[in-house]
Amino acid sequence: MSRHGITRRGFLQSAAAGAAGSCVLPGTRTIAAETPLMVKIDEPFHGAVLNHRHGNAVDGGLAIRVAGKAPPYQHVTINGTVCLRRGDRFEGQVVLREKETDLVATAGALTDRARVVWDRYSRPRYRFSIDDNSFFLRDVAAKKYASLFDCFYLKMLRDLHRKYGTKFTVNIYYTTGDGFNLSKFPDRYKNEWRDNADWMKLAFHAYADQPARPYQDAPPEKLIADLDRVAGEIRRFAGEETYAPPTVIHWGMTRPTALKPLAERGVRALSGYFRKMNGKWDVNYRWDDLHSEYLSRHDAWKDFDSGIVFSRVDIVCNSVPLERIVGTLSPQAENADTAEIMDLFTHEQYFWPFYANYIPDHARRLDAAIRWVTEQGYQPVFFHEGLLGGRE
Repeated sequence: MSRHGITRRGFLQSAAAGAAGSCVLPGTRTIAAETPLMVKIDEPFHGAVLNHRHGNAVDGGLAIRVAGKAPPYQHVTINGTVCLRRGDRFEGQVVLREKETDLVATAGALTDRARVVWDRYSRPRYRFSIDDNSFFLRDVAAKKYASLFDCFYLKMLRDLHRKYGTKFTVNIYYTTGDGFNLSKFPDRYKNEWRDNADWMKLAFHAYADQPARPYQDAPPEKLIADLDRVAGEIRRFAGEETYAPPTVIHWGMTRPTALKPLAERGVRALSGYFRKMNGKWDVNYRWDDLHSEYLSRHDAWKDFDSGIVFSRVDIVCNSVPLERIVGTLSPQAENADTAEIMDLFTHEQYFWPFYANYIPDHARRLDAAIRWVTEQGYQPVFFHEGLLGGRE
């Protein structure tokens, strides 16, 4: 199904709309352009993931504000409750009591819907994801270390875990592209992987670093075949306990038709930048402008068609100088729409001195980011567990 329409899978029912051919049925992603004869919910966004910061706690629920547009002087209800009116605006309150709730705005024969997710058990939390991993696997296989943690990279991750309790999702390639691939990684460290699986998971990222954007236009079958290949190797040499379904696909770009096959492989969350680059939204899983703009300002959004929750990356440590780490994160904690979940991120290659763009203080950048979120009360999680690491 195309994802290049408007945000909500709503429907409009009116004689005028029907005559104009603008009625949109449930399950579609495109709605007609706004007309004077319509009702439209614009807050909250269809697919919004809401937590305690977005409303007021009541006995057994969360009271949230619902607002939108309707013809002036028209009587409007939200889930049966009469709304306040001011011009063409309406506003009402709904109490969320279930994990997902349909919001139904009715004005005479006009109707619109939006569905939201309630993160009922939400707590401030962070996850740390590291992309583009392959060099450390090649290093361990070549050096035949007595322990995985004789590799400086893995030792650094363990040190950060011991210091802050951090959990790391390590997203790996099948091959470094120079002759090494995962089939050459020994299984003699399997027990050590398992012993550390409570804080370090391995996940598929891509077949290789190159070409760039390998799945942006590739058929879903290619992406799933590469995922299965990497997943099989992880299970072979590190055990089922260490494997995690991917939460980041290389370059954050896939065909729309890849989402359901990914969900069938256990994917529950996908992170991207959702930023404008050269005037266009990018690293956004090819979502349209409306979805991308929303995610650029919010922690998360759910695609009900696939069941996948999308998360916005808050910081890419290899791109942010040490002295700007805290200044990049702190504004996120001051905004109710971005404060609850911190999605921390970096790339492996910048840790290695042989890499052309090696960053000598890369480890210090991770320490600064993790120290700050820890001091603010954020707890480490894995995004593939529960609702973005939270209890459901």
